[in-house]
Amino acid sequence: MSETLDDDLYQRTLQLLEPGEIELVGAIVHTDLAGQEDLEMHELTVEINDVLAAHAEKGETYIYAGNDTDEFASNQFQGLTLEDEAFVWECQQLLREGSFDLVFYYEAGPDQEALAGDLEGLEHIERVTTVP
Repeated sequence: MSETLDDDLYQRTLQLLEPGEIELVGAIVHTDLAGQEDLEMHELTVEINDVLAAHAEKGETYIYAGNDTDEFASNQFQGLTLEDEAFVWECQQLLREGSFDLVFYYEAGPDQEALAGDLEGLEHIERVTTVP
């Protein structure tokens, strides 16, 4: 991926983390999954959910696809706790230059370097860029 596209995605991610009710940080997950590998991309999202939930220490989570509301865009998902449906993460699945990039936002707290290391250990992930 070109540096210009990387920088653009990074800057757009920063804008989405603007101050709100909770302090958010993020991770841009660059994959080697091509556009026709959407099933593998969804499976990877489930694996990333497990890693994020472990680092957030919020207990068991499930993935909410938002199919029952018009507040969600296509390829937008949330990780919510099983116990009380509390927010753990949100992501957008983007197809850029022929491969998927997954942009995750989550509450500040997890060690970004350790999280990135664990994510980079998953199959199909080329690299992870954390966003303050």
